[in-house]
Amino acid sequence: MKAVFFDVDYTLIHPGPTFGGDGYRAFAARHGLRADPRRFAAAVSDATAELDFARNTVYRPDPFIRYAARVLRGMGAAGPEARLESCAREIYDEWGHPHHFALYDDVLATLGALHRAGYRIGLISNTHRCLATFQRHFALDPFVTAAVSSYEHGRLKPDPSIFRAALAEVGVAAGDGVMVGDSVPHDIDGARQVGMGAVLIARTGESPATPGAGVPVVRTLTELPAVLPRLASEADPDRTGG
Repeated sequence: MKAVFFDVDYTLIHPGPTFGGDGYRAFAARHGLRADPRRFAAAVSDATAELDFARNTVYRPDPFIRYAARVLRGMGAAGPEARLESCAREIYDEWGHPHHFALYDDVLATLGALHRAGYRIGLISNTHRCLATFQRHFALDPFVTAAVSSYEHGRLKPDPSIFRAALAEVGVAAGDGVMVGDSVPHDIDGARQVGMGAVLIARTGESPATPGAGVPVVRTLTELPAVLPRLASEADPDRTGG
């Protein structure tokens, strides 16, 4: 393995209070809507279906706005459709600003270790967030070789073209790259269909779906430096990894 590619949201960063139950209630209030934060977790679970990109991978803001609107409805927000959509669009817009997010505690140490070990590091994200701004905000520039967002590329994971574009930018063949992410359909299945290796991160300890044979599951990124050489040697017994 020569390069490690990372998903961004829920792999490297997690949202702060702005995008929690109380945050959604505050968004709703600004648009004259009432939302119950106690219903947030169930509303998010229900709304996740809006983010199934398997049948249409063209990047459009609509699925993300529908997702936010569905969360609001699940929290009891009711009112004119235009008001709900306006609130959902504000949530979508704010999601692009990195100051609403925090790095997981294991990110900087892991990226530093991988960089010192000689791996090239890339980012592949289903986002409209400017990844250059994201890298600067979290001081990731010293580690990251290339970053591809679905907004700029035009296609969402799991479309194979976004993985191929990232591989080309980093300058490695698919068999020399591994994708690390929290989504089986977006990150794991998308990477494997172009011949990349894959590692699923399940920070809560529970995998949302079965990643398939040959895909390690880790709970923290600190496990990666030990996992990657094993993944490479399993893919090619003549390789020693790194």
